[in-house]
Amino acid sequence: MIEKIAKMLGEVEALRAESLDEIEALRIKYLSKKGEITALMADFRNVPADQKKEIGIKINELKNKALEKINALKDEFAVAETGNDDLDITRTAYPVALGTRHPLTIVKNEIIDIFARLGFSLAEGPEVEDDWHVFSSMNFAEDHPARDMQDTFFVEAHPDIILRTHTSSVQSRVMEKQQPPVRVLCPGRVYRNEAISARAHCFFHQVEGLYVDENVSFTDLMQVLLLFSKEMFGEDTQIRMRPSYFPFTEPSAEMDVSCTLCKGKGCAMCKGSGWLEILGCGMVHPQVLEANGIDSTKYKGYAFGMGIERIANLKYQVKDLRLFSENDKRFLEEFEAAN
Repeated sequence: MIEKIAKMLGEVEALRAESLDEIEALRIKYLSKKGEITALMADFRNVPADQKKEIGIKINELKNKALEKINALKDEFAVAETGNDDLDITRTAYPVALGTRHPLTIVKNEIIDIFARLGFSLAEGPEVEDDWHVFSSMNFAEDHPARDMQDTFFVEAHPDIILRTHTSSVQSRVMEKQQPPVRVLCPGRVYRNEAISARAHCFFHQVEGLYVDENVSFTDLMQVLLLFSKEMFGEDTQIRMRPSYFPFTEPSAEMDVSCTLCKGKGCAMCKGSGWLEILGCGMVHPQVLEANGIDSTKYKGYAFGMGIERIANLKYQVKDLRLFSENDKRFLEEFEAAN
């Protein structure tokens, strides 16, 4: 039997095949239930006791060699089929690394989720806009600094076409087409003609909200923003309003939240004040309502807007705004746990 095993081992090592069908025929010939190696194993019971150990080892070696040879033929055929002669079939199969959501997307989705639970629906608009929707419909004066080229990107061939400087243009488009009640949230990318630095960029992301209906008050605005702040930064978060000015709201305010790091006690992040500015807001100016076809004697509204980068900075203490747009894999991998 030892000679028979040796002869069959030589046959196995010399196996060749030109197709998958031939490979399968070889597998059946040697390794199937009625194959030659299986027959050898069946004859093993007739081997003298003093030879069983040696012959048993050789039969196992023969079976393993046959398996390896047939698998090798299958791999060679697969390489020939694909034409990829450089494929290293012995290389470790590393798992494919999964991507993660961008930190700005994580924060944007969280903001949207909070306001969706308050009844706000999403609205979107074009990033390349006309002067009317960005400025005129929002009550910007003809000589307002925002209309100057040092603040806004203009399309050279069309002086009335610009890259939107805020997502308020989406609010204008919604009010043109829809009579109150209007309750929308407008996320999107905006552009400002600013020098790129750790604290500023020529493009960034905003989320603006608009609510127009009868009997809307500033108190309603404060309550919505207080609820948002507690949901975003924690139940202990406090807010405060400071008088400000925006062409499209009257009265207008800047809103601060108690510092997320020191909880209002004062630290380097809040410069010892205990407060951090996060957004601007106010009651929609009557002229904005009228310009967009809404009766200001019957309806009132409030609006607010915040930078998504600003909120992300407060949540994750990112000190350089440029990191959000550089696609550094090391930076993005830090947010895997937040997905």
